[in-house]
Amino acid sequence: MTDLNHVVLIGRLTRDAALKYLENGTACANVALAVNKSRKQADGQWVEETSYFDIVIWGRLAESLNPKMTKGKQICVQGRLKQDRWEKDGQIHSKVSIVADFAQVLSGANGGQAQQEAVPAFKPKSSAPQQEYESPAEDSDFPEDILF
Repeated sequence: MTDLNHVVLIGRLTRDAALKYLENGTACANVALAVNKSRKQADGQWVEETSYFDIVIWGRLAESLNPKMTKGKQICVQGRLKQDRWEKDGQIHSKVSIVADFAQVLSGANGGQAQQEAVPAFKPKSSAPQQEYESPAEDSDFPEDILF
């Protein structure tokens, strides 16, 4: 039975992407992602907590995103967790990183305000119930009784 290992994160890059090529020609980009979360303390004050994640992006995806992945930009990453283990000086070390299957740059370092202006905010009309069906106008080309 296969287990599930799937991660989806949206956060901001903490540094520019570092693109390198392996000896076999495969591209690899390493980035670090800061993901913020706000929570309310017992005294009613809001505090922001930040978690940092190392992301590895491979192949054509790394090459195509590299020029756009600069410090402060918001990105979405979907991938899987990967744990690396090694021994150094008799000590066993471990590091967990995210291997990206998909990544997309969402906005610039300014918070994507230019994009937000282009997309109108959703505003509900009113709390009154809306009519579910509108009858066709009398000059419509559609007959009132349709047989199926």
